[in-house]
Amino acid sequence: MLRRIMSAAGLILFLSQAVPANQPECKGPQFWQVNIDKFVQADGENFPPANAVLFMGSSSIRFWDLKKYFPDLLSINRGFGGSCIAESAYFLDQIAVPYKPRLIVLYSGENDVATQPVETPEQIAADLEKFMSAVDEKLPGTPIIYLSIKPSPARWALWPKSRETNKLLKTSCERRPDCRFLDVSSVLLGEDGKPNPELYHPEDGGLHLNDQGYELWTGLLAPLLEKH
Repeated sequence: MLRRIMSAAGLILFLSQAVPANQPECKGPQFWQVNIDKFVQADGENFPPANAVLFMGSSSIRFWDLKKYFPDLLSINRGFGGSCIAESAYFLDQIAVPYKPRLIVLYSGENDVATQPVETPEQIAADLEKFMSAVDEKLPGTPIIYLSIKPSPARWALWPKSRETNKLLKTSCERRPDCRFLDVSSVLLGEDGKPNPELYHPEDGGLHLNDQGYELWTGLLAPLLEKH
């Protein structure tokens, strides 16, 4: 399978935005306020249309080129840096509620697993339940598709904890009638049970997906979007 080569300019931009794999995450809402302010400023200049699919979460959402992979989908990308589930919940009033989305796609939790001080799988699942409760309160009736925590070469040592967290997140999601837990991890593993390096960017140690990885994610998600 051919791998697409990033331009020098694109590579520099990617590396400047990527979050180091060993960096403690979950920095708290105040850290991300600058990012949120930029979203709000962009909304003031060109407010997104209502009834779109809202993509929220961390850098795996941020780097997902929605116009490229979902060209016919009315979508909004509000992924920010190395954020955690609780931070998406905190900023719901600013980067979700105003858009009145018809559906929310959330990828977050991978940074929660890697954070210091350590969060337990139970705490991470509780954060997802708080996110869903906030959506129920402020955007009642809005479906959620939660994308499972992915394995990555850069954080392979944390995969046992991520697997356990995924089990709890799936259970939490299934408690909500309008939440769908989508396993996006299995397709990234090779026959040896480890992450397929062809699906990740080597430039950041294999933390983020490359185009081939996103193509697999898109193939899993697209059929579900057609149902909403």
